[in-house]
Amino acid sequence: MKHLSLFDAVLETQRPLFATENLPHDARDVLEHFDELVQGVLPLSQKQQRRLPGDIHALSHALTDERGARRVGYMNDSAHLSAYVRYFSWWNLVRLTRLFANLPDTAFDCIDGTVCLDIGSGPLTVVCALWLARPELRAKKLTWYCMDISHRALAIGEDIYLSIAARTPPPVQKHTPAAGHFVACQSHWAIIRVQGGFGTEIKQKAAFITCANMFNELYEQTNDSPEYRAKKYGTMLLSYAHDNARLFVAEPGVPYNAHFISLLRDVFLRKKLAVIAPCPHHAPCPMHGTHARRGGSVKWCNFSFTTEAAPERLTKLSAAAQLGKYRAVLSFVFAERRTALLPAETVYPTETARDKASYTIRIASEPIVLGKQTGCYACSAAGLVLAVNKTRRVFCSGDEITVRPLHAHVLPQDAKTGAALLKIGE
Repeated sequence: MKHLSLFDAVLETQRPLFATENLPHDARDVLEHFDELVQGVLPLSQKQQRRLPGDIHALSHALTDERGARRVGYMNDSAHLSAYVRYFSWWNLVRLTRLFANLPDTAFDCIDGTVCLDIGSGPLTVVCALWLARPELRAKKLTWYCMDISHRALAIGEDIYLSIAARTPPPVQKHTPAAGHFVACQSHWAIIRVQGGFGTEIKQKAAFITCANMFNELYEQTNDSPEYRAKKYGTMLLSYAHDNARLFVAEPGVPYNAHFISLLRDVFLRKKLAVIAPCPHHAPCPMHGTHARRGGSVKWCNFSFTTEAAPERLTKLSAAAQLGKYRAVLSFVFAERRTALLPAETVYPTETARDKASYTIRIASEPIVLGKQTGCYACSAAGLVLAVNKTRRVFCSGDEITVRPLHAHVLPQDAKTGAALLKIGE
């Protein structure tokens, strides 16, 4: 710990958000050969397989710059559904499994009998990702209501999920003392398909609600302001929720979607929910992304990882479809309805650190070259932080870092962004 005067804080802990080593081995195998699994469920002829890269490329345009021309229920179309499952679902599985595998154990503390709801389920990508990433959940008796306007996507998704579950059984068996032997756990979760859009009623309140890549598809259907949409959709989500329910919402990590996630987080906090991840605090969001898509200076909250460890067949398919990816990006919020009060905030890095208590920041950018050193933008209870890395470690997007301040003074600010400059050493 030499040259401590050069540091503002000392690194205590570092927890990654996308570490591949936390993915179960059987999950990695499924992800590597996901195309073979889909072929067994939704077979294509050789001619259709040759056409697949072009179908994927066309669907990509329909999902992005040609949104206005895309019809609702596009996944009821055979070519679109096949392209979506073989490409977009595969990439979404890569993103979500990496994320789910690295979230805290307490984030998925489900018990037998838990009722879950996946809204905008499509081909059950979130359900499949959770099964793959969290082996401890496989033995739980969960009931999943999977809601989508496309009955074909739900049907194909259930077949894919059952194929995945057959290849990746629960890691342990339950002992039945009365019988004096071990019996196999329930082989899969109960799936209840609900054909309908967001707002469709279900028979039970859910203790765990998930929603991935759905709200970005609702944007084109209304001219309401983002603030109004967040309030409306947040209230609708909570109408499905049981007491102490948990809600996970993920969207593509682009400015518009990140801004919506930030607004949705505000709604959750006003409704007395606590944020489990990614935020290390319950203070106002310093990376809300307002006007970022129009060149504004406010950062938007998104997390990414390189695709070097992605399945080789998937990256080759991306190249063939002229959609090569270097990074996988997403924005998300994971919140929990609690009966207890929210915890008090920790020491703010821009305030006087009187008691030198440790506090947590979340890295939310790639490394930035700062002359002869590097730094990353990070989120904290005090606002935006520019974490200057003076350690021998590498800070990656999504890392949750706990630091202990060394000085009792206000940190200087970055002239460009106004972020607090925090020099972190070991």
